[in-house]
Amino acid sequence: MKWVTREKARVDRIACPWLIRKFVDPAAEFLYVPGDRVLEVARKEGATSFDAPGAELHHYEEKGKEYVTFDAIITKYGLTDAALLELAKIVRVADGGSGEAVEAAGLEAASTGFRRIARDDHDNQRLQFPLYDALYAYCQEKVEEHGKLEHTGR
Repeated sequence: MKWVTREKARVDRIACPWLIRKFVDPAAEFLYVPGDRVLEVARKEGATSFDAPGAELHHYEEKGKEYVTFDAIITKYGLTDAALLELAKIVRVADGGSGEAVEAAGLEAASTGFRRIARDDHDNQRLQFPLYDALYAYCQEKVEEHGKLEHTGR
């Protein structure tokens, strides 16, 4: 399966490929293109567009709360893993959505730094996936220690 989003990825546009590879399609291919070409490339390549205006999967608002593309993918694919839902809170806040997560500031800072040191978006993705693996493990521990935490999304 091919997926396409805007180039110069940071939080949500790296978190989403991590999520897709871990929970939706381990063989997914990601295309990073200029923002004004996302929909065109999606049509041409038969790819799923995400995190771009007009994309199939994008930020949305519901009941006065802002959600990010990471949330949209979780909802579309019916993902219910409690640790993953806890990670969604961190990604959402780090990417400007609604909620509270003290870890979000660190994720946003690290994501910005990785974008600056990476050669391109695929290198950025390669560098950051271990960060998301670690955050997911952290969320697993958090869920285990505090019981099943409630997802503040849908």
